[in-house]
Amino acid sequence: MIDASQRRVADSWFLARGLPAVLRPGALVRRLWPRSAPALAAFAVFMLNSALVVLVTGEHTINIEGQPTRTEWFVLGLVVLVLPIAATVGWLVSRIRTVRGRTVAAAVAVAIAIAGGIIGGPSPRVLVDLIFEAIVIAIILALTASGAGSILAWTAQTTLSHLAAAGSLMVRALPVLLLTFLVFFNSPVWLMAATISRARLWLALLFLALLAALFVVSVTVERFRPIMNAPDPIDDRGTRLDGTPFESMPEPADTLPLRRAEQANVMFVLAVSQLAQIVVVAVVTALLFFVLGLILLSPELLAAWTRNGSSDGTFLGMTIPVPQALIQITLFLGALTFMYVSARAAGDEEYRSQFLDPLVDDLRLTLVARNRYRAIVSAR
Repeated sequence: MIDASQRRVADSWFLARGLPAVLRPGALVRRLWPRSAPALAAFAVFMLNSALVVLVTGEHTINIEGQPTRTEWFVLGLVVLVLPIAATVGWLVSRIRTVRGRTVAAAVAVAIAIAGGIIGGPSPRVLVDLIFEAIVIAIILALTASGAGSILAWTAQTTLSHLAAAGSLMVRALPVLLLTFLVFFNSPVWLMAATISRARLWLALLFLALLAALFVVSVTVERFRPIMNAPDPIDDRGTRLDGTPFESMPEPADTLPLRRAEQANVMFVLAVSQLAQIVVVAVVTALLFFVLGLILLSPELLAAWTRNGSSDGTFLGMTIPVPQALIQITLFLGALTFMYVSARAAGDEEYRSQFLDPLVDDLRLTLVARNRYRAIVSAR
């Protein structure tokens, strides 16, 4: 038998891997407040950023047309840096190991978020900002209690960890880069990007992304379902589980089959692990073309390609001094890259050996840990 502290460590092990469905009933609702601390801290950074923008500009919306002033450049810097800073702060809070430390961090984060909303929230009305913050905090707590928060946190961590592997996938994606270069220098495509509405563009991007994601999910199910149903034995399971809470747990004679929720959770994690790599490549490719567009586009070239399209664009409700056509064609090229790399990765043997085989080994080890854990929980 194991004590309560070992069970909590085992629960944290599965949550860190984005597998909340494996946990025993009731485990997800315990210590809800400290477990929500990383997400609350990230939200506090966004609210603090909103307050800084309002203090600097005196306005609750960002509207920059033409050549930005020094103050507007500072505001643009805040907008660009807020996401990585929020992610870094959330990661630092997640490194806090004590329950008391996380509890204090969560309380401080909520206090900062409320202060930011009062000083300068997204709306000029303080009551609306406070209601908005209450809804966001409630959503964070609900996601944490349902286990979706651990899946989202694992997804973000996996995406960041794949930045190192983006170079290898970029090499394999060179053919699509050559193809997208042809698309990038195609004036009818620029005219389409300057004419189409943002709503229609998002619908097209969603359609392309869903097609690619469905393809990756189908290949993942076909490849990993036999392993889930009849996993091969692991010779070094004892060594690989050293230092984990499952080291002292006995190996069950009969393993409990995975429940449907567990199967869906495992398949989701496996699919997202692959999609995260592809998303990183697509985002890097889109950013490369965005920078190239900023370098090459002159007012005369923009007018020729887009028939006098606007030199200002909108993104997430903000007006920024970047051509609307460049923003839209960057999103479109990112979606094309995502589709191509998704199809390419599924049939690439080198990709399978470098990325999928480690996933197979990790899945087998996770199933061993899950079987030991479920045997203990069932016995209790």
